[in-house]
Amino acid sequence: MSTNPARGLSRVLEDLGPTLLDLVHGDPAAAPELGGVGIHDPHDEQHYPERAIVLGVSVHGTEQISRLLCELAEAGAAALVVRGPVEQCGALEAVAAHTGIALLALTPGASWAQLAAMLRTLLAEGDVGESGGQTLGGVPSGDLFALANAIATLLDAPITIEDRRSRILAFSGRQDEADPPRVASILARRVPERYLRLHEEQGVFKELYRSDQPVHISPPTLGDEVALPRVAIAVRAGDEILGSVWAALRKPLTPEREEAFREAAKLVALHMLRFRAGTDAENRLRADLVTSALEGGSAAIESLGRLGLADDPLLVLAMGLEPAADTDHAQLTAERQRLSSALAVHMAAVQPRSAVALLGDVAYALLPVQDVSAAARERAVQVAASFLQRTGERMGAVIGIGSVALEPAALARSRANADRALRVLSHGGGARRVAAINDVHIDALLLEMQDLAVAHRDELSGPIARLVEYDRRHNAHLVETLRAWLDAFGDVLPAAASVFVHHNTFRYRIRRVAEVGRIDLRDPSVRFAAMLELRLMGLYDTGAEPTHGGRGTAS
Repeated sequence: MSTNPARGLSRVLEDLGPTLLDLVHGDPAAAPELGGVGIHDPHDEQHYPERAIVLGVSVHGTEQISRLLCELAEAGAAALVVRGPVEQCGALEAVAAHTGIALLALTPGASWAQLAAMLRTLLAEGDVGESGGQTLGGVPSGDLFALANAIATLLDAPITIEDRRSRILAFSGRQDEADPPRVASILARRVPERYLRLHEEQGVFKELYRSDQPVHISPPTLGDEVALPRVAIAVRAGDEILGSVWAALRKPLTPEREEAFREAAKLVALHMLRFRAGTDAENRLRADLVTSALEGGSAAIESLGRLGLADDPLLVLAMGLEPAADTDHAQLTAERQRLSSALAVHMAAVQPRSAVALLGDVAYALLPVQDVSAAARERAVQVAASFLQRTGERMGAVIGIGSVALEPAALARSRANADRALRVLSHGGGARRVAAINDVHIDALLLEMQDLAVAHRDELSGPIARLVEYDRRHNAHLVETLRAWLDAFGDVLPAAASVFVHHNTFRYRIRRVAEVGRIDLRDPSVRFAAMLELRLMGLYDTGAEPTHGGRGTAS
C-alpha cells in the first residue's frame, strides 16, 4: 500500500508512471497537494482549480512550455503535463525550478482523455463532504489503484482490475515488467479487441465467470507479439459478476499466492461495491449540500465550505425543460436526470469547482466567478449557451441565470433571480433559450404583476373593460385595433397592415376606440396604462382572450 498522500504528485507518479507519465523536472515531494485537473486552452479564458495539475495539450517546444510554466505559476498551479518526449534543456530546467511547478511528460500514444479520467479518479477521494478515512482490508475505501498495488505486492506481478466490459478500472505499478499487450491495454484503458476475440474463442470468459477459482491462461499467440501467461479471477458480489482481476506472470503462482489471490478478489468486490454505493451517496450528498447552500442562512456557509465554494462570488444557473405535449412523465423524469448529469459534466469541464444538483423539476448549478462585472455574467451566458447547443433542442431545455452572490447569504436571492429568468424563458415562446436576470428583469416584473392581479382576483376596469365588453357584443375588434396602434407607436399605416385592414378603416376604428373606451390616446400615461393592463390581463397576444372572463374575476 502506498504511503504517499492520495492527492500528492508522488502518488500520481507512483500509480500512473512510468506507463503513462515521466517526471521531467521538479520535486514531486515538494509539490503541494493537488486540487484538481485543468486543461490548457490558449484560445479561451483560463479557470484552473487551485493547485491544479494542468494538461498542456498541443503545447510543444521549450519556448511554449516555458511561457506556460510562468503563466501557471501566477495561477497557482502545481504541475504541468505535456506530450513527451520533452527536449532536455537547461533553460527549461531553470524555468521549472524558478516557478516551482513540476513538469511531466505523457507517454507517446497515450490518450489525453484517458489521462484526464484517471487523474480525476485518483483525485476524487474526499471531494465532497468530510474525508472519512475508512479502510477495507487496510486500503482506503474505494481506492482501486491502491488495492491493485497491494495485490501486485502479494503476487509479485503487475495487476489490472477490469469491469465486465474489459475496461481498465485501475492498475498497479511495475507494468513495464509486463508485455506489449498489457501496455496497450493501459494506454487505451481497455483490453485490445483482438485479444478479447481470442479469449472469447478460447472460452476464457466462460470459464472465468462460472468459477470462483483463479483461471490460468496460456500466452496468447497473435502474429509476432510476445505475451506473458495470465492468471485471472472473477470479482463477485453474490451472483453478480462485477469484473475481474488479471495478473501477468513471469513465474507460476505458489499455492499460497493462489489463496491470496482468491481472498484479494473478495476484497476487490467490497471496494467496487463501496465505490458504486459511494457514487450514489455522493450524488445525494451533493444535492443536499447544494440545496442547503441555495436556501441561504447559517447552513449555507458550512455547505459551501464542504463543496469548496465558500470563498468565491457565485452565480446560480437554473435549467428547466419545456417538453412536447405528448411526452409522458417517465420520459420527462429520465430526460431531466440525463440533462442534469450532462450539465454537471459540462460545468466540471469549464469550471471544475462548480456544483450541480437536480432539485425537483429544476437542475441548479453553482458557478464560481471572478467578480460582479458584466464580463462574468456574459461568461455564464456563454457557458449555458454552449451546453444547450451541444445537447440539442429536442426536449426544449432553457437556462435562467441569477444575480452574482458575493456572500453565502445572497445565494437565495441569486436562485430566486435564476428562477425568475427561467420563468420568462418558459413563458416567452421565442427562440431564446438562455437569459440572465439582468436582461429579462422587466419581463419578470410583468409576470409577477400578473400573478398579483390573479391573486387579488382583479377585474378589467376602465377603458379596457368597456372595449372588451363592446367587442363581445358587436365583434368590432376594438381591442385588437388598440393593441396594433400601441405597437406601431400611433403610426396608422403599419398598424393597419398588421391587422390586414385598410388604413381608412383602421382610422375609423381607432376613433371608435377613443369614443367607446372614453380614452384620451394623446395622453402618454393613458397609453402606458392601457398597454400595461392589456399585458397583465393576457390580452396582448393576437387572438388572446381575457384571463378572467370579461367582467368576472381573474382565475
